[in-house]
Amino acid sequence: MSGSGTGGNSRGQRSGGQGSGGQRGSGAGGSQRNAQGRERNRTSQRSFTENAPSQRTRRADPARLVAFEVLRAVASEDAYANLVLPARIRHHGLDKRDAGFATELSYGALRGQGTYDAVLARCVDRPLDQLDPAILDALRIGAHQLLAMRVPAHAALDQTVGLARAVIGAGPSTLINAVLRKVSARSLDEWLEELLRDQTDETTVASVRHAHPEWIVRALRQSLVAHGRPVTEITALLEADNAAPVVNLVALPGLGSLDEALENGATAGELVEGSALSSGGDLGRLASVREGSTRVQDAGSQLVARALAAVDLQGSRGGAGDDAGRSGSGQGELWLDLCAGPGGKAALLGALALQSGARLLANEPLPHRAKLVRQALSIVPGDVWEVRTGDGRELGSEQPGTFDRVLVDVPCSGLGALRRRPESRWRRSPKDLADLGPLQRDLLKSALAAVRPGGVVAYVTCSPHPAETTAVVSDALRKRDDLELLDAGAALDNVSLTGHLESGHEGTAQLWPHLHATDAMFLALIRKKS
Repeated sequence: MSGSGTGGNSRGQRSGGQGSGGQRGSGAGGSQRNAQGRERNRTSQRSFTENAPSQRTRRADPARLVAFEVLRAVASEDAYANLVLPARIRHHGLDKRDAGFATELSYGALRGQGTYDAVLARCVDRPLDQLDPAILDALRIGAHQLLAMRVPAHAALDQTVGLARAVIGAGPSTLINAVLRKVSARSLDEWLEELLRDQTDETTVASVRHAHPEWIVRALRQSLVAHGRPVTEITALLEADNAAPVVNLVALPGLGSLDEALENGATAGELVEGSALSSGGDLGRLASVREGSTRVQDAGSQLVARALAAVDLQGSRGGAGDDAGRSGSGQGELWLDLCAGPGGKAALLGALALQSGARLLANEPLPHRAKLVRQALSIVPGDVWEVRTGDGRELGSEQPGTFDRVLVDVPCSGLGALRRRPESRWRRSPKDLADLGPLQRDLLKSALAAVRPGGVVAYVTCSPHPAETTAVVSDALRKRDDLELLDAGAALDNVSLTGHLESGHEGTAQLWPHLHATDAMFLALIRKKS
């Protein structure tokens, strides 16, 4: 769990380790260590416990208030942090520095929730589920500052207690003050040593140390092996999930430009054409983002959409038997995005279709998400695309053999996007894998029915788990003899700037956060024989 800077005077300026507070978290200086290199209990040095009630902070620091509101929305409304956070930043008018602090505090507290809860359980005199949820969220915010951010301890505790006093109440703030004082008595490494002292199970150790539920640790180990990676990479994968992600941008081909983003601190992406990397902040301030010509989209998602648009087809529309390869010419082709909501990949495909002379049908079953797809595609001329609101499982039988290229980005567990959706690791369960399997198979079956002979289906998930990836594809291929699996790794290489992406299992491709700095996107390209 990585930390960030102090984020301004209201965060508490770094003191170089002098006096009360000092620096906490990775890279913190000024600590006192014993002969074994372990940080000593420094509670006696802290001055925050001496503050008289009249001197204590009684207001909510705006950046910490934003983080608290994000955690509350995630817990009480089942919201997504990446959707709530920008709106709260704008609502409170945070500048770039404070917005960065609020982002790290929100995402960091959510990512590290399992580890912080294990620490807090040692410091609270009752089970955590008996605490008011708002109090628990405030404690998690305080724990992240104390254990993983470069915030002086006195500032972290004073500001968090002030936040609690302002938005929860004086009584709870007293409890929060007492608990966080106990948390501050040890560094994160010392707490982990205490928590894991008698633990020998590797999965449990990895779960606590890297803040992932045990079932996800096991699932990711299985995923590495299934895609031909050594299981020893599990630590690097878990650490990549916990690193603060860099925001990926894409300028829609022929419609957008990265100039504005680059002028505002973004850097050109090194993996895919037309992409850029941003340290974050409120990207809604950029005109190109507001109009939709530049979009936030993971580089892995960009690659799989581009790979489908560029792959060779066989034959021509309405005619089998012509085996001449057509390298993504697109002219006159019909493309389908079978599971289009909320519209990120559909917008990129729409722009690529515009360039190549194709037309795109974007399907989404839920009306409110179909509205988001229309909004995403609105920057693309309307004669290039159409949005259908309907069940994707039925489209194949309604329009059989119609489309040249089909993207089926199926609903999945999201295990490949844990770094960008930190709350999802605590929401998901193994049951999700079992529940989603039939839907994934039905959607792929529909996509294969909808594609014409010689056309290609891209089966995509944001999960590396074999139950959602290779098993689904293998089942589809086993049931039909008119399908062939193309080399998805080569297709990704063809559209990447590096050209050295590795293939996965038997011609499929699997991207990884710890190898490619992308979501763990899976891609299989299946051609219906002509």
